[in-house]
Amino acid sequence: MGTVFEYWSVLLDGTLVTVSLALLSLLLSVICGLVGAFLKLSNQPSMQRAGNAYTTLVRGVPDLVLMMLIFYGGQQVLNDFGNWSGWWGYIDVNQFFAGVVTLGFIFGAYMAETFRGAILAIPKGQIEAGVACGMTPGMIFCRVTWPQMVSFALPSFSNNWLVLVKSTALVSVIGLHDLVWNAFSAGRSVRQLFTFMIVVLVIYLIITAISDLGLRWLGRKYNTGVSRG
Repeated sequence: MGTVFEYWSVLLDGTLVTVSLALLSLLLSVICGLVGAFLKLSNQPSMQRAGNAYTTLVRGVPDLVLMMLIFYGGQQVLNDFGNWSGWWGYIDVNQFFAGVVTLGFIFGAYMAETFRGAILAIPKGQIEAGVACGMTPGMIFCRVTWPQMVSFALPSFSNNWLVLVKSTALVSVIGLHDLVWNAFSAGRSVRQLFTFMIVVLVIYLIITAISDLGLRWLGRKYNTGVSRG
């Protein structure tokens, strides 16, 4: 384990990259999830089809394939279009940016189903009461829909977040120096790969434990005074 301590700064840097990647991806996934949920709940057939196509695409294609398609394929498309239009020169897509976009896009589909189910669980009478009181759609969302949606969505949301944290390891395949990449490189250089992977396992468990504490606190906050049958 003495060798591991010699590389503690490398592992710390990788951990910070992993946590930053997970948090930014979560933010993007929540935005995509809300958009996807409202598309699927829309009364317009075209919007419903768009929402269904989004979730079907993500659930039908492996995460690693999407990661490589967006990083390599997206970069190629941008550069081909730039050359064709003359609007810009060569663009080198950053691995961190590609990781955030990919994970946010993937887990946005899962969040869409989570939010859709939570919104459907809210009694329609409460929405109608808000309309009868003269509330605007924005006020109804902030004061009626959002608090209850969070309460209903938290169990599934928690699971999505924990899976997202583990999925950050995928970015190592596109060269991002995250925790897995740094630990693998350090372990291979000193021929102690197993030891370094055990350290990675422990770090991920610590992140999961801290996340679980935060999610439990959030659950208590939004479920205060709520009685479930």
